[in-house]
Formats: sequence, structure tokens, C-alpha cells
Amino acid sequence: SFCSALQQELTEYYKLIAVLESQLQQEQDLGVSLSTGNNLTLRKLVVWTYDPLLRMKALAALVDFSKGKKGGALATTIHSYTLNGDPFIKTLIRYILKVVSYPICSIIYRWIYEGELEDMYHEFFVAADPQVKKDRLWHDKYSLRKSMLPTFITLEQARKILLIGKSINFTRQVCQDRTPIGDLSFTKTGDLTPEQAEMLFNQDMDSRFQSIITTAYKDTSKHLLDILFTKYKFLEHLKAMRRYLLLGQGDFIRHLMDLLEDDLCKSAGLLYLHNLNGVLETAIRGTNAQFDDPEILKRLDVRLLEVSPGDCGWDVFSLDYHVDGPIGTVFTHECLLMYLREFNFLWRAKRMEYILANIWRAQMDYSRKLAPIKELRLVLHKCHIVAAEMVHFIHQMQYYITFEVLECAWDELWKKVSKADDLDHIIAAHQVFLDTIISRSLLGDEFKSLLTQLRTIFDCIIKFQHTQENLYQLSMDELDNRLLAEKQISLRTEQGEWGDSEIDERAEKKRRQQFVENVVKSKSAQMKVLHKTYQDMVQQFLVLLADHPDESLQLLGVRLDFNEHYNAQEPRLRSSMTYSHSARKPPRD
Repeated sequence: SFCSALQQELTEYYKLIAVLESQLQQEQDLGVSLSTGNNLTLRKLVVWTYDPLLRMKALAALVDFSKGKKGGALATTIHSYTLNGDPFIKTLIRYILKVVSYPICSIIYRWIYEGELEDMYHEFFVAADPQVKKDRLWHDKYSLRKSMLPTFITLEQARKILLIGKSINFTRQVCQDRTPIGDLSFTKTGDLTPEQAEMLFNQDMDSRFQSIITTAYKDTSKHLLDILFTKYKFLEHLKAMRRYLLLGQGDFIRHLMDLLEDDLCKSAGLLYLHNLNGVLETAIRGTNAQFDDPEILKRLDVRLLEVSPGDCGWDVFSLDYHVDGPIGTVFTHECLLMYLREFNFLWRAKRMEYILANIWRAQMDYSRKLAPIKELRLVLHKCHIVAAEMVHFIHQMQYYITFEVLECAWDELWKKVSKADDLDHIIAAHQVFLDTIISRSLLGDEFKSLLTQLRTIFDCIIKFQHTQENLYQLSMDELDNRLLAEKQISLRTEQGEWGDSEIDERAEKKRRQQFVENVVKSKSAQMKVLHKTYQDMVQQFLVLLADHPDESLQLLGVRLDFNEHYNAQEPRLRSSMTYSHSARKPPRD
């Protein structure tokens, strides 16, 4: 187009030269006298060639400045010359720019109305990679080639132009939908004129191009989102991720844990996927999850993580959600890995809550059963104290994760998705949601020390469960022995014999002393050590929370130490959070 414009200018110049030569030849043939005043003189020649020579000089400078440039970069170079203050030069450059903008405008129209990109010489600002497969079409196939973006088209307009054509291709190739989009009145490139192309670089005075882009953008984006929301049920899949991978379906998760408890307590190497999938199916049928869309439920699956030495089933079990087709554009492989990380963290925290609930039930049950053994009162009381501290800690952590992290982030995501203008906005909002919950759940790189400390606390809770179970088992054996001895005494008494002999009495006394020495004192010492270890871990965790710049984590530390028990023991916790926060503020002038 640029060469064509230059050729037209040269043609006009050659025509003028031809006319002048013709006139000069006629004068020579007719022998016209110089005195007539109609003959061709040097002065007239200068006047007639003045404007054409200015045009040629301007074009020559433009050609020199445009060397090595093409497409949008060339249009940018030419457009910069329109800032010239000379009206003559400005008019000439605008004419050249009008011709050069014609193919750009033609490609834009073809792209935004048909989704076709005819750019054999890579001159357009939208680039396509034909090697990209359909599943990555939205993310990788089309991109902005900023070096070819003319200055008279803004970056926002270019982004919308890219999204329009990309939406059309995504709708047709990935969604398999060829329904006409909106009320777009297709403008054939064959009917386009250079005068119409002038609206590209004349947007200060002509808003038609902006109106065309805005209308096409709204119609194509709305059509694509309607397909995703209705035909492919994107919002239902998003809710399913929240319910199952982020443990939002409480009755299902609780029932699943009940069913899986025996299997997951085994070594990880003894687990089989088909057995776990059967348990998953049972959990679905036994809870409100059964009323979900079958399309959702068939995507839910069990996944086992890589097994490390010493892992049990709890460490490797995970739920998985299979995605494909258009929704896979939002739920990419990277996003699913982030969901998996979050699930593992939430599953571990939920396991602690499950363990402590079982511990509390066991305490309520065994406190009545073991009441006859007076020697156990102190150690059982110690168990209740330790369990109460752990319950408080886990409840506060669960509240923080569930409400302050997940619910707040989910509410923000839902608002953004509901108001999204295009698929890019949904993808961006979803990514922000995942980044937020990963970071605020202490799974980010900057929270490694906090996460490590939290996991040691979780391990301490598991150790407490095993220690208490062992105590109850030994105590129940002792209770059975005592009941058996009392039963034998009663039986002998009924038979008219002495209920207890001196030998039996000494043996019973010795056995009880051994129980006190080997069980009561031993377990009491273990409980004291475990309690001290647990408190030290929590104290270190609180110190890390207090030193963290995130105010929500500081407030979590305040709730965990609501009665200032740890505050009194650790000097680093004695300064109030308000003071610590205000100390970070710069002093007033």
C-alpha cells in the first residue's frame, strides 16, 4: 500500500513533466515568439514544479525514515509525520496514511467479524501460532505483536480486537458453536474504501471505529460467556470446586472421613484406588452430594499422591476433579495443582478437627468407665486440659481458614465472575482467587516457617491421640482385672469362703502398684512432656504470627492467645498488636 501511494504520487509528477514537455515541444514546433507571454519560461517552470518538488522531498524523507519497517510499524512512522505544522505536508502525509491504513483496516474487519487472520507477511498486530493445540487456544495461540501496533490504535483497543477474534475462534473451534453472534452487520473488506479506513487514525474527530470495536467486543464476549454458563455449566463446575476440593460440602466431607478412617490409617502402600473410589461413591449416595448434577459427580475422583517412606493413607489421599473442553481453559493444569495443594492443607486441618472430635468423645466415654480407678484422675484431667487447648487452637485455625480466607476470597471471586465482561476477566479473577487462598493459607514461599511450625503442631496432636488411646487401652485392661478380682471375691463369699486370702491381697496390691508405676506415672510424665512440647510449638507459632506484617495473621495470633497465657510466658508477645502495628508507621512531621 505504501509503494502504491508512492507510485501514484510519482505518476502525478510524471504527468506534470509530460505536460510541460509537450507544451515546450509545441512551442518549438510552432516557433512561438517569446514576446507573446504564453510561452514556457523558467519562472513559470519554477512555479509549476514548486509544489510537486515539495511533495517529492517530503516523500523522499519519508522513504528514508521508513527503511526496514513494515505493517503497523510503518504506519506508526508515517503517522508521526502528521504532526507536521505545514498544512501542505500534513495533507500529503494524511493521504499516504489513508492508503497505508487500508489493509490494516481490512484485516481488522476480517478478524473481528469472521475470526480470520490473513497476515502472510506478519504485518498485523495480532499474531497467531498455528502449532498450538485447541486446549491451549485461548492462552497461547493468539497474542499481541506490540511492535506492529500503530500509535493511532490504543493498547486497550488492540486488546479488545484480539479478544474479539479470539472469542470467535474459541466459540467455533473449542465450543463447537457456529451460531451467528449478536446483530453484527458484517462489512465486507471488498466494500471498504480508503476514506472509511481514515477513521482509524482520525479517532479524535470520528468515533465510528471505537463504536464498531465496542459493539463487536460486547457481542462476542457476551455470546461466549453465555455458552460457557449455559451449555458447559461453568458456574456449576466452579461451585463444585468449592464444595469438594475446598471442602465446602461439610456433610459429604465428614461422612467420607468416617468411611475412610480405617483405610487411611493403614500404610499408604496398602491403598487401592478402586476401593477408595467405591467408598467415595458410597459417601456421595449417603449425603446431599447425591443431588448434584450427574455431570459434576462423574468428574469427581480419588487421587493418590506420591508415596514416601512412612506415609499413611491420610498423607497421600486426595480428591480430584477432571476437566476438559472449554472449562479447561479456566481450570488449567496449573490451577488444578493449586487446588490440589489447597485441598491437602484443608484435608490435613480437617483431619485434626476430626481427630479432636474423636478424642473428646473418647474422653466423655472413658471418664465414666474409668471412674473406679482413682489413680487415673490426675492424668485423665491432664488429658482433658491438653485436649481443650488443642481444640481451641484448631477451632480458631479452622475459623480463620474457612471464613477469613476461603469465604472472603470466594465472595470476591463470585462478584467478579458475575460482572465479568469477557473470558479473560474470569480467568484473571479465578487466578487471583487461587493466589489469595494459597498465600493466606500459609502455602506461599514467604510462609514456609509458619507452615512448618503448624505441621509440627498437627503432628503433636496425632501423637497425643496415640498416647491417649494407649492410656485408655492399658487402663481398661487394669479395670477388667480389678472387676475380675472383685467378681471372684463376691463369688467366694457367696460360696461361704473367705473372699480374699492374704496371698491374693498381696498379689492384687503388687499389681496395682505396678500399674501406678508403669502406666499412671509413665503416662502422666508423657502427658507433661507432650503438653510442654505442644505449648512450646504454639508459642513459637504465635511469635511468628506476631512478627508477620499481615494484620489478619496478627489478629489470628490474638485469638489463639485470647487469655494471654502465652503472652505472660514469652517477652516477645507482651507488646500489644496495636503498639506493634503503630510502631511500623512513619512518624508525623
